[in-house]
Amino acid sequence: MVNNPKALWDNCLSLIKDNVTEQQFRTWFAPIVFESYNEDSRTLLVQVPSMYVYEYLEQYYVGLMSKALIRCFGQNVQLTYRVVTDKQHGIIQEVEGEEPVNIERPQPTDRANKTPDVLDAVSDLNPQLDVHKTFQNFIEGASNKLPRTVGVSIAEHPGKSTFNPFFVFGPSGCGKTHLINAIGVRCKEMYPQKRVLYVSARLFQVQFTDAVRQNKVNEFIQFYQTIDVLIVDDIQEWATATKTLDTFFHIFDHLFRLGKQIILASDRPPVDLQGVKDRLLTRFSCGLIAELEHPNVQLCIDILKAKCRRDGLKIPEDVIQFIAETANGSVRDLEGVVNSLMAYSIVYNSNIDMRLAERIIKRAVKVDNKPLTVDDILEKVCGHYKVPQQQVFSRSRRRDHVLVRQISMYLAQKYTKMPAGRIGQLIGGRDHSTVIHSCSAIEQRLKVDKAFLSELSSIENSFKLKK
Repeated sequence: MVNNPKALWDNCLSLIKDNVTEQQFRTWFAPIVFESYNEDSRTLLVQVPSMYVYEYLEQYYVGLMSKALIRCFGQNVQLTYRVVTDKQHGIIQEVEGEEPVNIERPQPTDRANKTPDVLDAVSDLNPQLDVHKTFQNFIEGASNKLPRTVGVSIAEHPGKSTFNPFFVFGPSGCGKTHLINAIGVRCKEMYPQKRVLYVSARLFQVQFTDAVRQNKVNEFIQFYQTIDVLIVDDIQEWATATKTLDTFFHIFDHLFRLGKQIILASDRPPVDLQGVKDRLLTRFSCGLIAELEHPNVQLCIDILKAKCRRDGLKIPEDVIQFIAETANGSVRDLEGVVNSLMAYSIVYNSNIDMRLAERIIKRAVKVDNKPLTVDDILEKVCGHYKVPQQQVFSRSRRRDHVLVRQISMYLAQKYTKMPAGRIGQLIGGRDHSTVIHSCSAIEQRLKVDKAFLSELSSIENSFKLKK
């Protein structure tokens, strides 16, 4: 018999307080209000001030809270949150303290790059999905309507449509990772028995390298050939990884012939994946290629309003409009700004106004008053290396001149929407192949030379100071 559940909850808070900093406790745990405890169902109900606080607690402190509850209430206690979703109208909702869908959250381990065993049962295979990235919070707009619609269809009928493989591409921050995660989450909800796996291109390559080192390449391939829905993110990182691409070709071919669903994401379309052999490019292109564009201002406003409703956050209309217009069409920037506003509002118990928004935007977002041009890039790169622009335009093969020329081409391709041929014309009258070679050379050096990476980051940071 539990005589005083409120006292037991206070004991939980005391245990938690001993294991976090004073600031952490005051920000995340002090606002929690004990509501009730049902001894028959062993359900503890507490109230939190917003959906943001609920998600933060579940993401970062669920283990600590679980241990405290077991210590004070015993085993098998179900923690349920009453979340204030609209402070102005007193609207609340109850959420159980567990994952929204039955998908195991990836856990950090010492062998995070290890390929799972080929004989893993479905229940043992961690799909590595981010369960917070769902279709429910992937707001539809003109820039993503087609990819989102196709994604829902694929999730509900994996491998049974003409959209296989599904190749989605677009610039950083447009929602590619969210979309492909949402497909995986919905598919796993509808077909729990299917082997669904999300993997980044980089992790796949690390696993492959590890398999080669241990002479287990066959086991590596066999594992991936057992997947029903394979989702690979950022495949542009394989552009020069010939052995990885050859191995993936065999995996792709096997899955495709068996009617398994393949979903690929990249920052560029297949035709621009330099270094990838035609036999793989044609396979990437034989299903559906869909482009995700940066959201326009209206979609940014819709995304912000949806997030505010979900987090129980009240932001004035003029502030929402300001954020939408200055976040450069990046969903990632939008979320970062709102999270920062929420944190400042909670910690300092202050209202969100234009002054605070301008302060956050200035720190978090690169504000472009005008787009970068090739001339801007040349000016910064030449100034950094103290090389006259006429030397970059010349036929000089001096090492420092070639380096500046290659960096300028690389950054021009990264920060402008110009085709390679046009970039080459503006930088010394070079051809398309020279630009591609230069970009590839710089990308390779960035992978192995940390000092060079730091140097290039310094140049890119100087772009952010451009008015």
